[in-house]
Amino acid sequence: MAETGRIRVAKDKADLVKALTSSDGGTGPFQTFADVIVFAAALGAKHKKRVPLGEISKREPSPIGQEHFLIKGYDQIIKLLAIVEEKELDILSVDNEKYENQRLRLFEEYANGGLEILQNEMRGAVDYSERLLLVLSSARFQQDQQAEFDLSRFLF
Repeated sequence: MAETGRIRVAKDKADLVKALTSSDGGTGPFQTFADVIVFAAALGAKHKKRVPLGEISKREPSPIGQEHFLIKGYDQIIKLLAIVEEKELDILSVDNEKYENQRLRLFEEYANGGLEILQNEMRGAVDYSERLLLVLSSARFQQDQQAEFDLSRFLF
């Protein structure tokens, strides 16, 4: 279960999270661990990929305090993912620790799923920023192609 108020990272994804940040002299496209985790959670949600964490990273990045997410307004994304997944308003209750832990667990699992996708996409990449841009461009291109009008749906 999630530590109250902390977002955990799977141990097997910790190196990727560190490599994707520009803190401590890194060259990654994200400034903080929280930025990476939120992006990964959004990617996981887009692909409907939730993956349980398994072993948790104890070292960098150690579990990230929820305040890092609150400061940037990322708490709204955590709540949005929870309400979409659970489809009940009670999940948004701030007075109930059970619901808070459930929201964080859902967020962690989507982030872990997104990190798994990124791990596959970044395999062999030298420049993560460039590869991430290619991944995003490819997704946008696929979306643009799907938006074209398709007459075949009117055929019997």
